[in-house]
Amino acid sequence: MSDSEQRQLHVPYREYQSQNSTSPATIVETEALVDLSVATPPSLSSAANKSLLILQCNDDSSEFLPDVEFITNSSNDPNITIDSPGIDRESQPLLGRLELDVTFNRFPDDPQFSELVWQAECAIDNGIVPERIYQGSSGSYFVKNPSGNIIGVFKPKDEEPYGRLNPKWTKWMHKLCCPCCFGRSCLIPNQGYLSEAGASLVDRKLGLGIVPNTRVVKLVSSTFNYPRIDRQKARMKQAIMDQFPAVGSQFKRIGLPPKIGSFQLFMDGYKDADYWLRRWESDPLTTKLARDFQLQFERLVILDYIIRNTDRGNDNWLIKYDSNLAKTSPANSEVKIAAIDNGLAFPFKHPDSWRAYPYHWAWLSQAKLPFSKTTRELVLPQLSDQNFVQDLCDDLYQLFKQDKGFDRHHFDRQMSVMRGQILNLQQALKDSKSPVQLVQMPAVIVEKAKGNGAPKLFSFSDTFTQRFQNKSPFFSWC
Repeated sequence: MSDSEQRQLHVPYREYQSQNSTSPATIVETEALVDLSVATPPSLSSAANKSLLILQCNDDSSEFLPDVEFITNSSNDPNITIDSPGIDRESQPLLGRLELDVTFNRFPDDPQFSELVWQAECAIDNGIVPERIYQGSSGSYFVKNPSGNIIGVFKPKDEEPYGRLNPKWTKWMHKLCCPCCFGRSCLIPNQGYLSEAGASLVDRKLGLGIVPNTRVVKLVSSTFNYPRIDRQKARMKQAIMDQFPAVGSQFKRIGLPPKIGSFQLFMDGYKDADYWLRRWESDPLTTKLARDFQLQFERLVILDYIIRNTDRGNDNWLIKYDSNLAKTSPANSEVKIAAIDNGLAFPFKHPDSWRAYPYHWAWLSQAKLPFSKTTRELVLPQLSDQNFVQDLCDDLYQLFKQDKGFDRHHFDRQMSVMRGQILNLQQALKDSKSPVQLVQMPAVIVEKAKGNGAPKLFSFSDTFTQRFQNKSPFFSWC
C-alpha cells in the first residue's frame, strides 16, 4: 500500500437528502474518503476526534464537517431520561450533569403529592416563604403555594422538640434546668420526622384514611432557624457571586442549605378534638353521625396502638364537623378525624422510667364500646397475615434507613415493640374487646429468635419469640 493510500480510508456515513421542503427527508448510505494527511490542530481534544476530517464524496464535491462535540451520558443507569416530561424542563440540569437532588422531592407513586411539594418550592422561590407555627414545642412551619394559601406543615429534623436548632425556648429551659428528666427515654432522639412519615405509611397500608399524607422532603427558606455561620456564609457567597461571577460559579451552593423534615398536608376546616368534644356534651350528635364518629375513632385507636404513640392528647387530633349543616341538612352532614402530630411514636421499648405516657382517648365514652364489625373486617385479615406484617416492617425499614443516625439494632427493637402491639390488637379484635380493654392488656415484645449461634446465611425463615415487660414506670397513673 502506497503512502497516499495509507493516508485515505473509505468510511461509510449517512447523508440526509430531501427533495423539497414538504416531503420528509430520506437517509442514503454512501462512502467517503477520509484524508488523514491533514495536520492535527493541537487545540482539539480527543472527544472531537483530535483532527479535522475532509470528506471527499463520490460526486466530487467536498465540504467540511461542522465542528460538533457530542458528550455521552456517563451514568450507567439506563432508566435515566434527560428530558423527562414529568419534571419541569427549566429546572433540569445540563446534559451530562444530572444531579440526584433534582428528584429528591419527587414521588413517582404519588404524583399529586409531588405536585404539591413543587408548588411549595415555587412559592418559596417567588418570596412566599413558610410561616412559623408558634404553638407547640418544635420548630414547625405553615407552607404555602404561589397563591398564598396554606397547603402543608413542614417540620425540620434539626428543629424538633429536642433538636439542636429548636427555636422554642421552653425546651431549651427544660434541657438546662431538668437534664435528668430531659427527653423520653423510650424514643430515639431526633427521629420525629420519620415517625410522622411512618404513621402515614401505616395508615396507607391498613387503609385507615385518618392520617394526612406525610412524606420526607427537603426544603430551604430564610424563615427556617439556621445557625448564624450558615447565614453569614450564604451572604458572603452571594456577594462574591454578584461581584465576581466567574469565581462564584465555582460554588456548589449559593444560598442556605436545605433542611430535611416531614411534609404533611394541611387539613383545612378541621379543629382540635377538644373543641368539639366539649360542645357535643351539651349538643350531642345524631345517631348517624355518632355512628360515623365511632368508626373514625376506632381507626384512631388502631393507629395509635400500633405505632405506640406517646403523645396523643385531645389537642393533637382534629375533627371536621359543620354544626350548621347538621341542623339544616342532616343527610349531607359528616364528621371526620385527622390524626396529626405523630412525631413521638415508634418507641424501641415501652415506657418504663418516669411516666407511662397513656392514651388520653381511653377516658372518652367512645373507648368503652367494643370494636365494631366494620373495623374488625377492615384490619383483622391484614394483621393476621404474617406476610403483611413483614412487608410493613420492610417498608418502614426503607423509610427509617435514610436517616444519617440510623441504627439497625434500634430499628429491630422498634419493630419488636410494634409486632407486640399488633399481636395484642389482633387478639383484642378477635375477642371483640373495647379500646379500654385493649390498653389494659400487658405489654408484649415480639423479637426475632437469636438461634443457636448459626450464621444468618443458613437461616431460611425467621422465628419470633414473645416476652412480657414487667418493669413499670414510676408514675404509672399519668
